[in-house]
Amino acid sequence: MRISNRLMTSVGSAALMAALSVSAGVAMAQDGPLRGNIRVVIGSTSTGGDTYQNSTIVVDQLAERLDLNMKVDAVGASSAFRTLDRDSRGNTLMIFHDQSYLGHLYGVEGYDDIFEKYTVGPTLAINPGNAYLVPKDSPYQTLDDIIAAVGNGETVRVAIQPGGVSEIGFSALKNAIAIEHPGQEDNLVAVNTGSQSDKNQQLFDGQADVINGTVQANEQYTRLPEDDQKAMRFVWLTARQDTIEQAPEEGLGQTSREQLLEYVEPNVHVTMGDDESFTFDKEFFFLYNKDMDPAIVEQIDEALADIYAEGEIQETQKNAFFIPNFKPSDEASEYLAEKMARYEEIISNIK
Repeated sequence: MRISNRLMTSVGSAALMAALSVSAGVAMAQDGPLRGNIRVVIGSTSTGGDTYQNSTIVVDQLAERLDLNMKVDAVGASSAFRTLDRDSRGNTLMIFHDQSYLGHLYGVEGYDDIFEKYTVGPTLAINPGNAYLVPKDSPYQTLDDIIAAVGNGETVRVAIQPGGVSEIGFSALKNAIAIEHPGQEDNLVAVNTGSQSDKNQQLFDGQADVINGTVQANEQYTRLPEDDQKAMRFVWLTARQDTIEQAPEEGLGQTSREQLLEYVEPNVHVTMGDDESFTFDKEFFFLYNKDMDPAIVEQIDEALADIYAEGEIQETQKNAFFIPNFKPSDEASEYLAEKMARYEEIISNIK
């Protein structure tokens, strides 16, 4: 079969136009202020934890959208802040969560006021799994039982990692006891420890009556029979009810969304006074060097807005038990500053 020169020319022109279109798209991405190899440091040293997992989901999508080489680097909070301090070019970005401002409120060394020292970027997602658990054979069936016991003079030991997300629920619980049973709040005692495995071990060894944990890390232990030393029960999830309602219906492991909702407000009530209940969503967001080009902030905001508008990233996040929660930088900064002020009041009340 012969193909006319006119047809060949037409096909060639179409191919050339398509190639030019792709090249133009790449050129537009490369012409943005964010260029070169981008290192995204995170406030965790674990490549198996929620910070790394959530950051990777977001950074992979951004790298593809902006046609850039972007890599997540799990260096830990102190190193991440120091690295961000040294790079105002935009080649180093940071992703962390509420620990970044809670550490400052608790006076942890190395944590400055992020709203003064850095530019707060967009929020990305919520980990709804922050939880408190007791041994499955514990006499405390509910959080109300724990509050009542402490109010009646019993000592209840709570294993936490001090100075951040792990401690904020403990602080709220102690504040609630001070409101409902004035003078008895010191019967709630913090057992300060380290990683999740350390907190778990305190419970296994009988050195703690309650531990801070997560749905992701501890759900497996709630499936064990009561006579197993490692068997646990949830008594409280700090997340808002509407946050858990956005989780997949199947929940996580063998614990459904409906079962998880039993452990959040209004079913579990931790008063803040004036008929207000304490809740806490662990949220992830970008942090930038204060002197970084504002055009980069805008570029990332716009790219993420497009990514979230398409909807694919939300499915990926939900499949990993994260709740999508994109807010652009200006909105995120205002929202997180208000959130910090709310929890600062609780922390101040118990000091």
